[in-house]
Formats: sequence, structure tokens, C-alpha cells
Amino acid sequence: MLCDGRMVCGCADPYGKRVLGDARVASVQDVWTGAVISQLRADLNSGGSKFCGDCALKLPLKRDEDPVVRPAGAGALPSRMYIECTAACNISCTEACCAPETGITRTRQAGMLDYDLFRRVIDEAGASLVRVDFFNYGEAFLHKRAVEMCEYIKARFPHIYLYTSTNGLALTEEQARRLVHSGIDEVTFSIDGATPETYVKYRQRGRFDVAMATLRAMAEEKRRAGRDLPFLNWRYILFTWNDSDEETNRARQLAAEIGVDRLCWEITDHPETAYSRRFVPGSPAYGAIRHEIWDDNNLGNAIPGATPNARIDVRTLVPGVPLVARPGCTLNVRTRVQNLSTRPFPAQATYGRRLVRLGAQLCAADGTLINRDFARAWLPRNVAAGERADVRIDIPAPERSGRYALKFDLVSEGIDWFERCGSKTTMKTLVVR
Repeated sequence: MLCDGRMVCGCADPYGKRVLGDARVASVQDVWTGAVISQLRADLNSGGSKFCGDCALKLPLKRDEDPVVRPAGAGALPSRMYIECTAACNISCTEACCAPETGITRTRQAGMLDYDLFRRVIDEAGASLVRVDFFNYGEAFLHKRAVEMCEYIKARFPHIYLYTSTNGLALTEEQARRLVHSGIDEVTFSIDGATPETYVKYRQRGRFDVAMATLRAMAEEKRRAGRDLPFLNWRYILFTWNDSDEETNRARQLAAEIGVDRLCWEITDHPETAYSRRFVPGSPAYGAIRHEIWDDNNLGNAIPGATPNARIDVRTLVPGVPLVARPGCTLNVRTRVQNLSTRPFPAQATYGRRLVRLGAQLCAADGTLINRDFARAWLPRNVAAGERADVRIDIPAPERSGRYALKFDLVSEGIDWFERCGSKTTMKTLVVR
């Protein structure tokens, strides 16, 4: 939902060209099941739609590739929604489509999202929403009631995963501390540099000291209150002027000192004269930080030692002998898990995400995945850095006899498997007979 109440089909529509409906004159359900979006779904099932125009999210079909046909009925209401408080921004990012100089705010019919409209949309769609992304173009917290909006979402529908992204400049430290207690699940700070001089080259008119003070205030309040959320990200876009070892190592040190949960690098291909040549995909430098890049996985971390890493030993009476089970019976497997990173593996989380469990994925004998979520086991306690823990996992044997493989990995629930950020898995043969 754009700040003027119009509904568009994704986050990549800065000028509001692909409008599905208008929440000011229609319900969310009317828009979600209306003629425009119904035709769009039918067109996509046929191979493409002119409606998509120059959408940056559009992926053309390969030669002789058939379109993926999805159900035309998508339910009465959406499960995820972007909510844009404003298209206005308090800074001007170099050659960005949402910089004030591009005239983006003149494409919208309202500067700030109407609070009553916001409440009506949330009240209607909240029960079906799994996630709300509380940002889009512009700086969300320029809206005077933005923190109150976050509180409203979590108070009315605590099951919603609430995420926001900010430059950190519009929040006072008091508001930042209040936001910690709103119930918001995750906050990303976009800070592209580790010194004032490099930061301001992209975030023009921004203030590095203010952005860092806001991030520090949230981290401090989270520790003071003993809360395990919001999860705090520092996202750092790499440019020619901020990609040196000196600059990136300083960012690593600052992130660790402040107590940020995650520092990640963002790779871009614009502006043409400014994007990092050192870290272009395929380069040795890129390979060295690949698991620390924002889009590579959901767990990698540029803070030294903070990327989840584990060793999993499957304990058998005779080393090297396959695991054996009868069809349909439960096999109890003993493992020992060691934390090879510097952050603890949490066995519990107050909000049901980011707790770590042991998983066993069922594969064919050649390693082809059959069932990623085949079995899970709880950790007996939080596993500190360097610590080992014995974990028993009950594995239901397949009904059909034969040779299989089990891949053992840890999973940060609701986020990602450790393997995705480079942690080694353990494979064991399973014979069912």
C-alpha cells in the first residue's frame, strides 16, 4: 500500500505505475480479488503480462520454458503486505530513484499515510497477514505516528512478523528505545560507511553520528530490557569509496562493539561510476565475503565469528557402519553438536523464531533431497561458543525399504539452515529393511 492509499503489486514500483486498486474507496479484499489482479494472475499463467511493464522484479521465461501455472484463486486476503508511510525522505542518496530530486513525492497524492486508513487496512487484513514490511520508498519514521503504527500492528495482531528498514536519522533516541518495546521483530539500519566521510558520499545530507547513535540506542535498550528482539541488522552497501579493508574492518569492529545482531554487505551495480569493482560477483574478493552478503543467505554475518558454524558428529557403536531401521519404525540417533562460532545457539526464543534445532533431512542414496523437514530435535540448552551438547533425534524411517541418506544440519527456525552460510553438514547412510 502506497502512502496515498493506492495498492500496487510489489515493492518495485516507485512511481505508482502498476496500480491494482485504491484502499481509500475499496476494501483490501475487493482489491485482492478484483478484476485487475485476477487478470494479472491469468496473464502470468499464460506466460507474461503487459501490466508488469518495466517492473524490476520481472523475470523473463527462458527459451522453450513453460510458465509456472499457479492457482488463480489466492484466497480472500493477502498474507504479506508492504506499508509505505511516506514517499518523502530526509536525505538524498546518490542517483537513487527515491531521492527527492527525482520528483517521486509528486507522483503521490498524499505526503503521509492517513492514520485512520492505516488502521482500517490492518484491522481488515491483519488476521490473514503473516508478515508486514513497514517501509517502501521514503523514510518511514518521518511519519510522526510511525512508532505508534508499529505498536498498533503488534498489539492487534502479535502473530505478524513486523519488519522495517530505516536510515536511522528520523528517529530520536527516545523513539528508538520506544520502538524496541513495540514488539517489532526486525529492524534494518542502512548505513553505508564506517566513517562520516565515506558515509556521506552516498547518503548525502545524512549524518553518520546520528544514525549510529540511533542504532546504539536500540541495541542498548534491548540489552537493558533483556529482550531478544528486535533483531538488529546493519546493512552496508559497498561502493568504490567504502570497500577497503580498513573501512570494512572498522565496520566489523563497530558492529561488534555496539552489539548489532548482524552486519551484512549489499552488492549493487549502480550508480555506474560508484559501485564496488573490487567485490563484483565472480571476483576472488567477492568469494571471500560471499556468505556475508545480504542476498546470499539469511544467517551470514560480517561480524568476526558471528556467522553460525557447527560440527555435528553422529555417534554409532561401530564407526562407518550405516544407520539401520525397519520400515515405518522410529530410529533414535545420538549426536554431539559443537558450536564453532562466537555467538550462542539459543535453544528457545520468546517469539518462536531464531531458536536453533537439529534437523535431519531425508535424501535419496545419491544425495538428492526428498524431505528437508524430515525430523527435528530440540537442543537441551543454549549452546555457548565452543561448547558441545549431546542431542538425541528421533527419525521416522521411510515406509519403503531401500538405501537412503540422512543429512544432519542445524536450523535457525523461521530463518535458514546453517549450510546456507557455509556450515558443514554431516551425511549418514540409512538402510531401511
